[in-house]
Amino acid sequence: MTLITERPGTGAARPYAFPAVRRLSKHGGTVIAAHLPGQILASAVLLLDASAAREAEGREGTATVLAKSLEEGTRKRDSAAYALALEGLGAELAPSVDWDAFRVGVSAAAPMLTDAVRLAAEAARTPRLDPADVARVRDDEVTALRMDWAQPGPRADAALREALFGADGRYRRPLHGDPASVAAVTVDDVLAFHEAWMLRPGVLLVAGDLNALDLDALAEAAFAGTSGKPLTPEGPLGVPVPGSRRTVLVDRPGSVQSTLRIGHRAPERAAPDYVAMTLAATVLGGAFTSRLNHLIREVKGYTYGIRGSYAMTRRAGRFEVAAGVQTAVTGPAVADTLGEIARTQREGVTEAELEVARSWRAGQLSVEMQTPGAIAGALAGLVVHGLPDDYYETLRREYLEATVEQVSEAAARHLAVDGLTLVVEGDAAVIREDLAEFGELVDSEI
Repeated sequence: MTLITERPGTGAARPYAFPAVRRLSKHGGTVIAAHLPGQILASAVLLLDASAAREAEGREGTATVLAKSLEEGTRKRDSAAYALALEGLGAELAPSVDWDAFRVGVSAAAPMLTDAVRLAAEAARTPRLDPADVARVRDDEVTALRMDWAQPGPRADAALREALFGADGRYRRPLHGDPASVAAVTVDDVLAFHEAWMLRPGVLLVAGDLNALDLDALAEAAFAGTSGKPLTPEGPLGVPVPGSRRTVLVDRPGSVQSTLRIGHRAPERAAPDYVAMTLAATVLGGAFTSRLNHLIREVKGYTYGIRGSYAMTRRAGRFEVAAGVQTAVTGPAVADTLGEIARTQREGVTEAELEVARSWRAGQLSVEMQTPGAIAGALAGLVVHGLPDDYYETLRREYLEATVEQVSEAAARHLAVDGLTLVVEGDAAVIREDLAEFGELVDSEI
């Protein structure tokens, strides 16, 4: 046995290369595959244009109930038989829904992936959707949401989304709905959503050793029995930002803390300024060493943590700062937060700050893309946002080469301290007067 008494030093930085991408159109659909030589595990994601944005008003959460019902069996197998079929392949099914797509992911050893994809497609195209099972899944989701909404945060999130996207239909409501909207979802709603949006071929994303995978067989497994053409993507929603600040107060009587959600609209994910915007937000609030966390947590001691970032989807985006602060310092915490946003918008970033942000963002990108599942998720980004196959190679380089001038210009262009909406969830009787100085004050109905 050899004991090492000195900590090893760091090695030389190695270049990062996103896997080579192949595209194949077969059996009515498209396969996009990333080559991971020697990788035993493989992942596939069936990407369908059946996002939460497709849900009917008042039935927000329908797609989530459908996603959570897919493992309850298919027309061919009941839930026990379906679970055993997956287990027999060593496979794991992962359905999910977001603002841009419905995803049915599956992972398995490469020799088993075609059969695993066939099972995933069986669940996606021909789910059993037994009324009793769907009702149970819905009721479980309602219970989980009620528990979640009893905590600080979800109401503030919903109030901010309502304030920012009030004129944009589905986008003004929470991604997975709220307790009332999910409770209103019926079995017929779920069946109708499935019939309307889940039967087109879609796109199959594959990450694994392509020398051990038959892409034609994978396409047949994913797209057999489907029909219809891809839907035409809808355009961006735009970036309306009010000319003055407004404050929304969400009353939480007796609360010992105030939950802050501060934000405004921002461009969609495919915006040309994405890299510069992301780096500016990293300096402002996207890392532990950020301006906001240093001031609000380290210097003032108002919070355990505060973060600021851009959240972007195919059609819309928003800039948001989130934190929980002591009730007694709600006013000062808001004032100091606005001050840091204003300083970043006005003065931009420094080279020292940007160097940390560059290194962290580029390094994080490399670290995150280490598994077949992560690579398949990255491929989804290419499809959803219309990005080129070499995007991630370019993205890392752009992070590392971004200049102070570019990032500061993006901060000036895309931060709008005077157009922010401030949502504060807390004890209204205690904090109302403290918030009066920050703009028009209204009480939330959420």
